[in-house]
Amino acid sequence: MNGCFGFRKATIMTFALLCCALPAASLRAAETGISVSASSTVTYDPDTAEFSTTVEATEKDAARAASKVAMLWSSLQQALRAAGIPAADASSASYTVSPEWEWNGASGKNEFRGYKARHVVRVVVRDLGKLGGAIDAVVGAGAGTVDGLRYSSSRFENLRTQALENAVKSARRDAEVMAKAAGGRLGQPLELQYGQPQSDYPVMRAVMAEGLKAAPMPTDVEPGEQKLTVSVSSRWQFVSGSGK
Repeated sequence: MNGCFGFRKATIMTFALLCCALPAASLRAAETGISVSASSTVTYDPDTAEFSTTVEATEKDAARAASKVAMLWSSLQQALRAAGIPAADASSASYTVSPEWEWNGASGKNEFRGYKARHVVRVVVRDLGKLGGAIDAVVGAGAGTVDGLRYSSSRFENLRTQALENAVKSARRDAEVMAKAAGGRLGQPLELQYGQPQSDYPVMRAVMAEGLKAAPMPTDVEPGEQKLTVSVSSRWQFVSGSGK
């Protein structure tokens, strides 16, 4: 009996060595378990966009810099209302007033230039048909940049759940194949780990306002199909052929 068990264990260990070339899955005889990693990708059409924009001003006096940015902020908000973006979707991301220094090579010193006031606004567009108009609106209102344009979906949670279910099913299928090939069957899951979902979307970075102002036509932005990938790692009980 012991000799039979020893032969089966050696067989499983040999199978594990053969599987070492496959990084996504391995059979660990010493732990009587099968470890498998899997991923699943779902595609979708986005229905939401987000970007940040900045209004800023530099003046010798901090109060004057802040006042100028306040006027730019007001113009920006009015332009966004006109473009169909509600106030709740044009919120402050950050606001700073700080001294500005510039290195003077002739004197070998940092020279005070003034105070820079900077207000960063996070804009969410829930109707992609309004995205181009929203970009044109913030640029026309004097914003310095349109940065980090990215897309998402209001169905993100459903999409994530679908991808997660598919990844776990894929991991189980691979584990079942390995168990059968090793002369046994798959038992209960011993461990399941979930990696953070990865979205694949284009990002438009740091488009300067001057360039957009020079455009003869309204801004037209096409998001295209997006991808969401979920990865899991798992370990399953391996039941030998003689096991109950």
